[in-house]
Formats: sequence, C-alpha cells, structure tokens
Amino acid sequence: MTREIEVECPSCSPDEEIGHEVLKEGQSPLVRCLECGQVHAVKLKTPKSVSLKVIISKMDVTNTYRTELDSETILQVDDELVIDDEETGVVIPILITALDAGGKRVQIARAEDTEAIWGRAIDEVTVKFSAQEGTEKTEVLEKRVPGDYEFVVGAEERVGNKRLFINKIKVRDGAFRSRKGDVVLAKYVKRIFARKKWEGSGQRDFRRGPW
Repeated sequence: MTREIEVECPSCSPDEEIGHEVLKEGQSPLVRCLECGQVHAVKLKTPKSVSLKVIISKMDVTNTYRTELDSETILQVDDELVIDDEETGVVIPILITALDAGGKRVQIARAEDTEAIWGRAIDEVTVKFSAQEGTEKTEVLEKRVPGDYEFVVGAEERVGNKRLFINKIKVRDGAFRSRKGDVVLAKYVKRIFARKKWEGSGQRDFRRGPW
C-alpha cells in the first residue's frame, strides 16, 4: 500500500503542507505531489517530545502525573487526551478542563508552550440524577458508570433500587438534551433530570412534575 504524507511542494505549495505520495522511503524520501505531480525529495522533521505536568481530578481526589507528548501537539480545552505516566505506569483517559501556558489560563496551546494540563478522568464517572416524585419531592441520586456509557432521553434507567424515566439531560457545556432518543455519553453529563417510576403497579406510569 502506498504511503501518503503531508509536506510542502516547491512547485505549487511552498508555504503550506499538502498531500504527497511516497515513492521511495528513507531519511530524505522521494515523494510525488498529489496536486501538481511534482516529484521531489523532502527532509522530514524529527518531532521533539516534551514532558508535561498533568493534574487530574477523579471523584473527590486530585493527583499529579507527567506525560510525554509531541512538542507540536495542539491541546484544547474540552478535548480528550490519554495520559500515560511512564514512572507510575498509570494510563488515564481525561477530558481537558484547563491549560496553563505563558503564565495564564488559555483555551488552546501547543504542547511545547504548555506548563500544565488540568483534566477530569473519564474512564469512570459519577453521574448525578435529580429524581422527581410527585410535584414537590426531589431526590438526588448518583450512579457510577464508564465514561462511554450512554444515557438516552425517554429511556428507563435503574439507579440503585430505583427505576427512573429520563426526562432531560444537562451536558457540561450548559446545553440541555430533551428530545426523546437523544443520547449523551456519561463523561459529558452534568446532571440528569428524571421521574421516579411507580412501583408495584406493574405499569409504565410516571408521576408528573413541572418539566
């Protein structure tokens, strides 16, 4: 299978990387531009790696790790990242919640400019439910699930010994999902609003609340 890489073309794109077909491998491979057909040799850059501090919150516990990244890696708040700490052997998928670069908090930064990554572990998460019974009583419940567990608006969900009917889901960006069939992964859930199911009736009936 032919390998393709993105590099500058001296003929049609000297300032921007575009697709090339590799004709001959090596430290200075021979390539053909997929735009204009120009054949030329290129000098591939050897990526540098940087060791970054990563502060990870998991439930009520915060730990600090270090991870190696390509210096050119673009980091952005709300992106997912797998942290691999070689010293401890810990591997944790996280959702980036903040970045420190240039002495301040930023939304996006290159790895080489980043001083610290802040994140929330998403291998397992605790999801909070506001479960309504009747028109006034609301109980707060919690369920621990894998980060990729799917919650579906309109579906039944068992939390402990309670059977709930999911009515609405608030996601971490502040938006709501309330259309039947909407799916939200647990790692993005801020809170789930639900109704308690009547027990003992054997029917799929739910108490009504002011939704």
